[in-house]
Amino acid sequence: MVAVVGSGDEFLRLLEKKLAADIHVRGNEITLTGTPEAVRRGEEVLDQMVTVLRTGQGLKLADVARIADMDEADPISPSTALTSVVLSHRGHSIRPKTPNQKRYVDAIDTNTVVFGIGPAGTGKTYLAVAKAVHALQAKQVSRIILTRPAIEAGERLGFLPGTLSEKIDPYLRPLYDALHDMLDPASVPRLLTAGTIEIAPLAYMRGRTLNDAFIILDEAQNTSMEQMKMFLTRLGFGSTMVVTGDVTQVDLPSAMKSGLREVPAILEGVDDIAICRLTNKDVVRHPLVGQIAAAYDRYEARRPR
Repeated sequence: MVAVVGSGDEFLRLLEKKLAADIHVRGNEITLTGTPEAVRRGEEVLDQMVTVLRTGQGLKLADVARIADMDEADPISPSTALTSVVLSHRGHSIRPKTPNQKRYVDAIDTNTVVFGIGPAGTGKTYLAVAKAVHALQAKQVSRIILTRPAIEAGERLGFLPGTLSEKIDPYLRPLYDALHDMLDPASVPRLLTAGTIEIAPLAYMRGRTLNDAFIILDEAQNTSMEQMKMFLTRLGFGSTMVVTGDVTQVDLPSAMKSGLREVPAILEGVDDIAICRLTNKDVVRHPLVGQIAAAYDRYEARRPR
């Protein structure tokens, strides 16, 4: 019962805010009172919570909030998403947190090219890197290639001190951070030196054919149409490509079209290509991140074009 109501009854207080039914706890019994629809909804939320707990996985306050906000029409239940393991490392399991994230990781399993489009904090890059590390460990691929455009690769980078590698390193840091969460820190430099993992700016992809690799293009909203075409045509045999980005955060000059924005119109419906759209409901950072992203979306919708 403590696992269901939470430490200090924090889950119970959240459920009382989220659900229309009144919740009463006595001993090992929970009683719901209210309209038939409110009681049915409350029962479904509690069933989902218990399903997750029975797997031995604990619940966090954010998980309970996602379950309480679930879309009952969605064929993927919150408990299905929360109990699916993408990668385990040192007792820590990386899992999708929402049905949309579950669809995203499933799409990576079943398609050669996958686009993950959504706002910041929806796990697009993190889950893609987890799938890449899993594929490498399972010997499904022989290398991982992580790339992203260095949008300020002109004069601003030129004024930074150091070699070209040192200049582009800040742009690639989020990819390094994800790798360090999923691999032993001592193994990352060794894998980078051996070329098993390659992290490079997008410009380094030109002219190559990438076989037997798991390839991730991050921050793809900052690619031009030409760069996106160049990257996608690097695909070789035995490879998987994942392209991630947020089309609301384009840093390109205003006259230049974002390659990621145009992708749905060009590639939607092509066999073996999946376009997954994540939303503010899939944000897994601080709860305020989702609210901030939603507020900006509303502002953009009101602003005259």
